[in-house]
Amino acid sequence: MIKVGARVSVTAITNVSEASGKVILLHSSREPTATAANRGECAPVLAFKDIRFSEMQPPTLERKWTAIISVDASRCQANSSGYFQIIFTRISEVAPDLEFRERYAWRPPSVDVAVSFAANEAVERYWIGNVTPCACRD
Repeated sequence: MIKVGARVSVTAITNVSEASGKVILLHSSREPTATAANRGECAPVLAFKDIRFSEMQPPTLERKWTAIISVDASRCQANSSGYFQIIFTRISEVAPDLEFRERYAWRPPSVDVAVSFAANEAVERYWIGNVTPCACRD
């Protein structure tokens, strides 16, 4: 489980156009710090599942990037919830690459997320960040 203060690394798919069925896990690369453990804080494990990038939709030719984020909050107290961000790198045919963030609420067992893109834009990279901690289960 990831606890506040742990260093976190993320695996991501790049240049996603159709990645359904692939899972990207957020995982801890080291033990939590003593400070976080002393405060009794944990964090859920979030994972990308069922990632899709739609075809262009008339009349706007907009495309939607969607994903299901699984939430394993088994180390958290019952009824825990919080927030997280998905950080995207957007590529465009007519503009510089742009990194931006979307904020979502996490709650077990999963969260559906969606972001709209113009016809000349695509997602180059994405990852999860800034997951709010929860109180650890006793």
